[in-house]
Amino acid sequence: MAGGGVKLFGMWASPSALRVIWALKLKGIEYEGIEEDLSNKSPLLLQYNPVYKKVPVLVYGQKPVAESLMIIEFIDEMWKHNPILPEDPYEKAMARFWANFAEEKCIPAIFGTFSKLGEEQEKFMEEAKKNLRTLEEGLKGKKFFGGETIGFVDVVAGWIAYWVPVIEEIIGIKIVEEESLPLINKWFKDILDFNIVKESLPPRDKLVALQKAYREMLLGSSA
Repeated sequence: MAGGGVKLFGMWASPSALRVIWALKLKGIEYEGIEEDLSNKSPLLLQYNPVYKKVPVLVYGQKPVAESLMIIEFIDEMWKHNPILPEDPYEKAMARFWANFAEEKCIPAIFGTFSKLGEEQEKFMEEAKKNLRTLEEGLKGKKFFGGETIGFVDVVAGWIAYWVPVIEEIIGIKIVEEESLPLINKWFKDILDFNIVKESLPPRDKLVALQKAYREMLLGSSA
């Protein structure tokens, strides 16, 4: 299905841009992907997102939409087929609740585990495990948060299934263990095996190299 001039300003290693790609692919929307150099942002990106000056930005009919969660909801409203959010108001509220929980609680704790050392890292790691155990509540009795296929929460949080093992490799610490987080562990495997997810993931070796360099920069700047 044609997208009527849909453009996506992103960057290959941006989880937020990856979410939008998944949403577009779920809908079968053709789009033009525009790769940004975040150290030298294009005038168009700054024009379309003057407030945050970051990717992703979706442009449809010369109208820009920024911030990945808002973009996903815009895509879902704009193209009604293959809904990403549930139709039922309560289920829709629950999907937004778990997506926000992943965004506001799980991801910052995982990032803290990645970006800190010693006692600080230990504290963030325990928080990450606790929050992921809470997130498992939204998976009980289901393959995906969306049920038998991926939905809003899976699109928002699914990238961590790919990034967490990369982080674990870099820091040498296991965050998601099968025994303590069985549902999350299985969800990681299932979502990475989902076609539109699998075909859109960035090269792992390239991602590991980038994240290693990023961590060294973070630790160096905090030393």
